[in-house]
Amino acid sequence: MRQTQEPVITIRPGTLADAAVLAEFAAATFRAAFGHENRPDDMALHLSRSYGVAQQSAELADPAITTLLAEDVDRLAGYAQVRPGAPPPCVAASGSLELWRFYVGQAWHGRGVAQTLMAATLTAARARGARTLWLGVWERNPRAQAFYRKVGFERVGGQTFFVGTDAQTDHVMALPLGGSE
Repeated sequence: MRQTQEPVITIRPGTLADAAVLAEFAAATFRAAFGHENRPDDMALHLSRSYGVAQQSAELADPAITTLLAEDVDRLAGYAQVRPGAPPPCVAASGSLELWRFYVGQAWHGRGVAQTLMAATLTAARARGARTLWLGVWERNPRAQAFYRKVGFERVGGQTFFVGTDAQTDHVMALPLGGSE
């Protein structure tokens, strides 16, 4: 019987040099998570708009977006992106940041990578002065919802998210981070 070695995870900020690897990983993890529940044309449209090398390069170069990469030795295992922006009305705008993307590759599910990446994400959000971290998670993604609840997020409302041309409902979840003005 083959033993599965525990991952040795390091977290680091993404750089422009990571754009191609991140684009490929991001598209693959989104497709793996949601491809089976979406029309192929909508999935293809969403992936082309969200995860190309040019898009990832722009995001990595944007100082307003914090991109963290979780690596297992020299392989990308997950990533998170935090950004400012107008939150939905159910989230207080003052001091809030959005956990825009948070994905872990299937090979690393259940191996502590998500917890390690989330801890680093919360640290990064606090370092940016955030008092609240919020996110949207698909209403049909109970595994992710359970993970977010486990780390302290609570459902505070909903919003629309488009996959291609398909309007879907996301639960909005928020986590108070504390902090001062």
